[in-house]
This record gives sequence, C-alpha cells and structure tokens, in this order.
Amino acid sequence: MPSSRVSSPTTTPPLPFMAANQKLFQAGARLQAYAVRAAMRYHIETLSFLKRRCEADAKLMDDLADSQEFNDAFDVVSNFVQNAAAEYTTEVSKLASIGSRLASETAKSTRNEARDMIEDLAAATAA
Repeated sequence: MPSSRVSSPTTTPPLPFMAANQKLFQAGARLQAYAVRAAMRYHIETLSFLKRRCEADAKLMDDLADSQEFNDAFDVVSNFVQNAAAEYTTEVSKLASIGSRLASETAKSTRNEARDMIEDLAAATAA
C-alpha cells in the first residue's frame, strides 16, 4: 500500500553561523561598492583635471603663436609653468582630501558592520 504522506519543506530554524555568513557576504559586497565608488570619484577628478590641463596646453600654443618677440614667448612659457605648478599642487591636495574622506567613510561603515554582526551573533546565541 502506497504511503499517502505529503512531503513538506523543513522548517528548522537557520543556524546562527548561516546568518553571520550572509551578513559577512553583504558586508563584503558593500565594501566592494565603496571601492568602486572611490575609484569613480578619483577618475572623475582626474579626468576633470586633465581636461583643464589640455585646455591650458592649447592656450599655451595659441599664446606662443601670437607672441611677436622672444621676451613675449618667455613670459608666456613662464606664466604657463607657474600656473601648471600651482594647479598640480592643488590637484594633489584634492586627491589627498578625497582619499582621506573615503578612508573615513569606509572605517565608519566597517565599524557599523562589525557592531551589527556582533549584536546579531549575541542575539542568536542568547536565543
């Protein structure tokens, strides 16, 4: 005689380490998202800087072509080099600021993730 038993999915509660692993994977995915966002911020800033520098290079060529005397050309190149040095210094400080801000955000997020994971493990262990 065949059995008339209906199979049902198991309803055992998930083990605590499974929930912790899921949170760990989510935290890893968020960390990767932060890394991609950071790379994109650096790329945006770098490309913006390169655009400004290329425009300045084109202006240098125009100014050199328009200069009539050697002293004029010397002044044009001198001004260009001074401006370029100042812009590179400013850009390095911008990139350092972006890096500092991203490191701070990542550290804060990591602290929060660790705290949440510890609280979840403590709650699962107590239950």
